[in-house]
Amino acid sequence: MVSFQPTEEQQLIRDTVAAFAREQIRPQAHEADESGQIPPAVIQQGWELGLVQSAIPDAYGGAGDTRSVVTGALIAEELAWGDLSIAMHLLAPRLVVYPVVEMGTEAQKQRILAAYTGTEFCAGTAAVMEPRFDFDLAALTATARPENGAYVLNGAKCYVPLAADAAHVLVYARLGERDGYESVGGFLVEKGTAGLAVAEREKNMGIKALATHELTLTDCRVPAANHLGGDAGCDFAKLMNYSRVGLAAMAVGVARAAFEYARDYAKERKAFGVAIAQKQAIAFMLAEMALEIDAARLLMWEAAWKLDRGQEATREAYLAKNYAANMVLKVADNAVQILGGHGYIREHPVELWLRNGRGFATFEGLVML
Repeated sequence: MVSFQPTEEQQLIRDTVAAFAREQIRPQAHEADESGQIPPAVIQQGWELGLVQSAIPDAYGGAGDTRSVVTGALIAEELAWGDLSIAMHLLAPRLVVYPVVEMGTEAQKQRILAAYTGTEFCAGTAAVMEPRFDFDLAALTATARPENGAYVLNGAKCYVPLAADAAHVLVYARLGERDGYESVGGFLVEKGTAGLAVAEREKNMGIKALATHELTLTDCRVPAANHLGGDAGCDFAKLMNYSRVGLAAMAVGVARAAFEYARDYAKERKAFGVAIAQKQAIAFMLAEMALEIDAARLLMWEAAWKLDRGQEATREAYLAKNYAANMVLKVADNAVQILGGHGYIREHPVELWLRNGRGFATFEGLVML
């Protein structure tokens, strides 16, 4: 049976991250969105919490903590409550680190993980999404062709966080002609590799403080030793399940932020002598928002719980991500509506949460738990 009670350790981690989100992230969120820049001090403070290094085994310089998807989901929700762009920036190195920890060869672990155990933030990322309207995780158009002890990569990727600064980019590409998750391989491409071109920063509707880029791979040659998992390859479906649960957790965090702000506003805003929260239409709307957030969180927790136990969770992860993507858009839109004219003013954060929430229907592979 799924347990809905975090362990004492999980609750301590959750409380610590929640305090960081409340005291450091949230106060910076508006200015970061307006300027498109995240204060370096916030990034460094987040790094010092060990959000990335904790799950790296001590043999490779990490803390050696047991990795838990449920714990990761708790962290992702709290960080996204603070701000989605900052949360995705802080967790971006996990896009490389966690697949290598779980599925990399011993040589890959020795070579890659050490870069992410230092005292300074080290950017890493993964390239999953592709710039086409019919993008399908099971039918990638980026390809990897084996050739003379190497792999030659060709294709284009988009929404790649921190691509301009990343020490490593984990590029997912199709091996062979057949579609399907089982035909996808991961390839560790180091910064400056010939054939890897990073375009100018993308201009997005939401997550404006997060630097994302398009990548072009033109006969980009990487050694066979950079094929994630070596001859065994990687379990792409499982990695995407981790990602979907993470995105669902972040959607819950954004929705919770919008709901709490709208609820508090409705309690203080008066119309005809009473708080608008006492109006039936507003009260019912807030109640439905709270219900939807809890429903999405429970779906997400179920998927995370199954993944922690090594069970098949593709269905649960897919449902959690899709439900959360619809939920966050609805909740954030209702928050804007509850604030009325104030909801459309940038000085109130609900319009930011609506713009960020709209992206979850599109996001794939932008976070890893």
